[in-house]
Amino acid sequence: MRLAEVFERVVGPDAPVHFRAYDGSTAGDPRSEVAIVVRHPAAVNYIVQAPGALGLTRAYVAGYLDVEGDMYTALRAMADVVFQDRPRLSPGELLRIIRGIGWVKFVNRLPPPPQEVRQSRLAALGWRHSKQRDAEAIQHHYDVSNAFYALVLGESMTYTCAVYPTEQATLEQAQFFKHELIARKLGLAPGMRLLDVGCGWGGMVIHAAREHGVKALGVTLSKEQAEWAQKRIAHEGLGDLAEVRHMDYRDLPDGEYDAISSIGLTEHVGKKNVPAYFASLYRKLVPGGRLLNHCITRPRNDLPPFKRGGVINRYVFPDGELEGPGWLQAAMNDAGFEIRHQENLREHYARTLRDWLANLDRNWDAAVREVGEGTARVWRLYMAGCVLGFERNVVQLHQILGVKLDGTEARMPLRPDFEPPLP
Repeated sequence: MRLAEVFERVVGPDAPVHFRAYDGSTAGDPRSEVAIVVRHPAAVNYIVQAPGALGLTRAYVAGYLDVEGDMYTALRAMADVVFQDRPRLSPGELLRIIRGIGWVKFVNRLPPPPQEVRQSRLAALGWRHSKQRDAEAIQHHYDVSNAFYALVLGESMTYTCAVYPTEQATLEQAQFFKHELIARKLGLAPGMRLLDVGCGWGGMVIHAAREHGVKALGVTLSKEQAEWAQKRIAHEGLGDLAEVRHMDYRDLPDGEYDAISSIGLTEHVGKKNVPAYFASLYRKLVPGGRLLNHCITRPRNDLPPFKRGGVINRYVFPDGELEGPGWLQAAMNDAGFEIRHQENLREHYARTLRDWLANLDRNWDAAVREVGEGTARVWRLYMAGCVLGFERNVVQLHQILGVKLDGTEARMPLRPDFEPPLP
């Protein structure tokens, strides 16, 4: 059985992409701007071993399956086909397809690409979200290469959702606007003390110090991020106000900070640890202090958790977990915070990812030289897939603002005055 015939049986004869295979067979629309190309029998091996997204990801990362044209366009087109109300293949049809492909491809197992995190390796480091295992998970994703991140993230070196004040705003303008929005929600003013947990390359720390005269401390589990951030702080002459440390936020003392920003960290904490996480941040604040929690969320609170052995956990965010915004808000509230503001920035993250993906595609050759083609392919696939996820409301991005009351006093304005001026 030729592979084009298998493709047509699975997705139908009118697929909006072109399909080509090493056996010379073709299917789909030859005029499509994107093509799916099976370059080697090992691609079939991976897909048979792990049907669905995991097998396809392994084949693509290893280079046995390719996408010609824009990755996002290809994923969107195939998602439209997959989610159509098509009858599923019966077990008998699946068996005939496997026999037609050849049993040898089913029997001969291939190891996953080296970019895949083995679950057994993580398990050997201890329980999920222990300090040692969290450090390993963070280093897997964030210690890829500072030079690679610069190619993807741009000048701001900010790896969290930007906020676009206008349709014409650039990525750099949107990242500045995001940091300023958070600063205003936290009510930052000269002389205050800010803690930024999971601070990345120090973008929020630097912004708070430079724009608001705040004494800001950032902490990260990534040694490469901390070293890069300290150099940037020194370069900008902010050493008297800003600092980034390579350490776990759990090791910081309590009761010392006027404001805390948690930007993209809650996803790494784990659901069972979220209540303790918010309680820890509550203790670190002085009375009247504010917490801004910015994180990716699920669209509902009652959805089953993502598969722990899924593509994102294996290739991108080991041990990552997402919760619904209502659940997170309740956890903040139960930790003692009075909730004062909440908003969903889902569309903004889709735009942010589009800009990062455009940077990667524009700098593709340099990115491959820096981290290798397999890792660059992981990023291309993951970011394009996430654009689709945010656009289709599979995931969202919420900012939730809470205050640690000073008795009964919140020290908040009568009406929100957070919005920064347009660039």
